[in-house]
Amino acid sequence: MLVLAVDTATPAVTSGVVRLDRGRSDARPEVVAARVTDNPRAHAEVLTPQILECLAEAGAAPSDLDAIVVGIGPGPFTGLRVGMATAAAFGDALGIPVHGVCSLDAIAADVHREHGADDDLLVVTDARRREIYWSRYSGGRRIDGPEVRKPADVPAEPSVRVAGSPSHVALFDLPEVDVQSPSPAGLVAVAADALRAGTEPAPLVPLYLRRPDAVETANRRA
Repeated sequence: MLVLAVDTATPAVTSGVVRLDRGRSDARPEVVAARVTDNPRAHAEVLTPQILECLAEAGAAPSDLDAIVVGIGPGPFTGLRVGMATAAAFGDALGIPVHGVCSLDAIAADVHREHGADDDLLVVTDARRREIYWSRYSGGRRIDGPEVRKPADVPAEPSVRVAGSPSHVALFDLPEVDVQSPSPAGLVAVAADALRAGTEPAPLVPLYLRRPDAVETANRRA
């Protein structure tokens, strides 16, 4: 199974083509091609060319894709909707399913895959306004979050390690894991069971967790 994975929930614009073995539940997603650009102001300009580059490197046409996995946040409104809209457009044009996954879950999956640890983990990313998006994991499963809060309102315990945005990871007195944003393999890993089972994906619903910064003038006056 060939899967396109994209995420724009963090400053990183991530895309990749990933091969997933349909018949082996223990098989890890294999990244065939990937691109990551750290540019929070160029999500719209960068994402589609990256996708086409990944397909070319993989020697695949869009019609060879079996499914798409996209990070649905939490993330800032403008960046997040670029990835989700692009994924939805590709899926509609190709007639293939689009699975949305929590971007923080994908970071946790990367930590689990790359470091092979089941320790309690805290994942934090930049929510702007001096706040963070966060989720907590134990044994590879999410046990709390995602939520948006000020860092001081998120206790480090019971987590024993932290991953995510470097400047926000540094605010917690915990050993750091250098996984800053979702990878294509991490995104596909979160959706792997549903992909293998051929499960009908749920509608894409973004995890903004708060209202967008931009509001209409009439609403602002109210």
